[in-house]
Amino acid sequence: MSITYVFPDYYFYQLNDTVHKNQTLYIDPATLTCETKPLEPTAAVTLCVILAVIFLLAIPGNLLVGWVIVTSRNALTPSDVYLFHLTLADGLMALALPFWAVALVRGWIFGDFMCKLLSLIVEANFYTSIIFLACISVDRYLVIVRASETLKNRQRMCSRLLCAAVWALGLALGLPALFNEASRLSKDSHRVICSESYDIGSASSWRFVINGFRHIFGFLLPLGVMVVCYSITMARLMRTRGFQKHRAMKVIVAVVIAFLLCWMPYHIVMMVDTLLRADVVQFDCAVRMSVNLALVATNILALLHSCINPVLYAFVGEKFRKNMMLLFHRKVRKELASSFKFSRSTSQTSEGNRAVF
Repeated sequence: MSITYVFPDYYFYQLNDTVHKNQTLYIDPATLTCETKPLEPTAAVTLCVILAVIFLLAIPGNLLVGWVIVTSRNALTPSDVYLFHLTLADGLMALALPFWAVALVRGWIFGDFMCKLLSLIVEANFYTSIIFLACISVDRYLVIVRASETLKNRQRMCSRLLCAAVWALGLALGLPALFNEASRLSKDSHRVICSESYDIGSASSWRFVINGFRHIFGFLLPLGVMVVCYSITMARLMRTRGFQKHRAMKVIVAVVIAFLLCWMPYHIVMMVDTLLRADVVQFDCAVRMSVNLALVATNILALLHSCINPVLYAFVGEKFRKNMMLLFHRKVRKELASSFKFSRSTSQTSEGNRAVF
């Protein structure tokens, strides 16, 4: 379908009489550029507030979980190790949120180096966080379905090696974020954005490959591992009796549902974006703008998962609540003991002063 444009008089002087004033110009939509426009002020402020709320919830929650795990007097299980690294990944990702919140309102004001660094942090921890979720599902499968006392020490050693491998893999998969750079939104705009810029080869090919890695390693593969492991685990729990069985099943169902609700919309929109950029779907500027806005909204929804993880994997768990209460009780007893010693030393000093005078 062709689109008819009627250009103002000054435009035709620049065409060197190629097109006359009374001529209608038909342009192929595939050759049009669709300018990227900043968000509306109301939408930008709303998303900025949401990012701030996620930051304020994610940082304390993940710090509390990490503190309880590190200070636990019991030997750490592989799930504890994975959970600690998961909180570390989510915490690092949350630390970058204030920068993106400011960028939504004022544009990118932090320079090109910070654009690359923060993009790398978010992208790498995007992978590590999801892969650690899959590792937790595998460990719970091994504990419930294939429990063996002789494998505990070996699993503990393998869990630490696996954590190092996950961080290395996440960093490697996040390296394409170095293509991001700070640049102007358009030639006529002074607003700066931090976005992808592929100067080597075909930009569409780069995006297709990178998005393919995101879909496979950042969603489909971890989701497949979680579904398989948790399905077998739930089947085993169904054959057991007791209240703890129902509690464990509720946690498993909540984990899978939260993962799907937070991450599936983002990957669906990203797939649509990939198809648009690869010209598989017919180009339409209105659709392009809608997809851009949907990418921002679903990306924020995915970041919300960093707040949910501490609740699902820690606060719901009876073991974590017990360790947390023991930790707080030790802290309170220590504070009471120190205050008692201080008051006792103060009273002894005052008695000594009365004896002197």
